[in-house]
Amino acid sequence: MIEVNNLHKSFGEAHVLKGITTSFEKGKTNLIIGQSGSGKTVFLKCLLGLIVPDEGEIIYDGRFLSKLSITEKRGLRQEIGMVFQGSALFDSMTVEENVMFPIDMFTKQSKSEMVDRVDEVLKRVNLEEAKQKYPSEISGGMQKRVAIARAIVMRPKYLFCDEPNSGLDPKTAILIDNLIQEITRENEIITVINSHDMNSVMEIGEKIIFLKNGIKEWEGTNKEIFKTDNEAVTNFVYSSELFKKVRQMYIEERN
Repeated sequence: MIEVNNLHKSFGEAHVLKGITTSFEKGKTNLIIGQSGSGKTVFLKCLLGLIVPDEGEIIYDGRFLSKLSITEKRGLRQEIGMVFQGSALFDSMTVEENVMFPIDMFTKQSKSEMVDRVDEVLKRVNLEEAKQKYPSEISGGMQKRVAIARAIVMRPKYLFCDEPNSGLDPKTAILIDNLIQEITRENEIITVINSHDMNSVMEIGEKIIFLKNGIKEWEGTNKEIFKTDNEAVTNFVYSSELFKKVRQMYIEERN
């Protein structure tokens, strides 16, 4: 479990995070949502240790992030997989080389062991046939799957995804959502996703944290979000006509 206790962060006079307390459980897809400027990117960077909070604690399975030595932090980072918004693949490397990069950098495995592990994760994301291609030769959805394969190749305990559906068409976005959720459950990973995609919220939001102006305004599941009377949440989630209709259908069925 990742526990977050009373997290605060300011930049000058701007108080970006204002006392956030929550937790993220393994085997679940946890989504952080909110409007631009709500603090969700700063929150994610604090969780990753890229930004040091001014107050509060982040605890990884009993390990206080603020109290870890440099060596211990390095060890923790090797337990973390990251899927970046733009996939962040190396253009000059093949798919196979991109996925192999973390294990080549951080382990002493033999070449054959690395190749076997890369083959295993590429098979899991249905990209065995693309291993010798370069990122420019594959689609955006395939690039996201390569990024996911690279993120899980080290068998992480924790998986962070920053806008994993950015730039994808709705059908491909659903495939990526389902893949992330399946991998999370199969490997009992703690997965935290920074997202603005309401389809993702409804599809895989097993736990949703809604931030507004740096405050945790609401948390719950994708089923509970239909029931909430929190005006800030409903204004955000049901800003489109589609989700207004979905909510109205839910209310009518309940009545």
